[in-house]
Amino acid sequence: MKLEIKELITLPEMLSQLEIIKHLYPKFTAEKYQSYLEEMVPHNYKQIAVFDGDVCVGLSGLWSGIKLWCGKYFEIDNFIVHPEHRGKGIAKMMTDYIHTKAQESGCTMIVLDAYTGNFTAHRFYYNQGYAPRGFHFIKTLDESGLS
Repeated sequence: MKLEIKELITLPEMLSQLEIIKHLYPKFTAEKYQSYLEEMVPHNYKQIAVFDGDVCVGLSGLWSGIKLWCGKYFEIDNFIVHPEHRGKGIAKMMTDYIHTKAQESGCTMIVLDAYTGNFTAHRFYYNQGYAPRGFHFIKTLDESGLS
């Protein structure tokens, strides 16, 4: 297995990876995915993808931004490794790539959210040097709009 990492920056590149997105959001349609991406891409969103040949086996969204309290940062979003390819170092490959890119971009930090019950993800992120800093509070306004 020869893995290759690529940055996906165009809408067609991202749209072609709908199948791996469905591992996280099984009910996503191509139309919904496209409408979301059309809103996200103009706001510094891109994807980091790992390919085994032509097959995407890992994918993460990546936002860049600036906040008053931390300056420039990267945010990891919707981190997915295909279930049949877990345990092969793909997740570490992606976080290492994002880490290097963040340093090269002058970021002060990398941030991410992980669901409170996703202990496998917590363990992985702790092992990569991430630590919780606070709580991400949400107030759901429309349950039917959630993915």
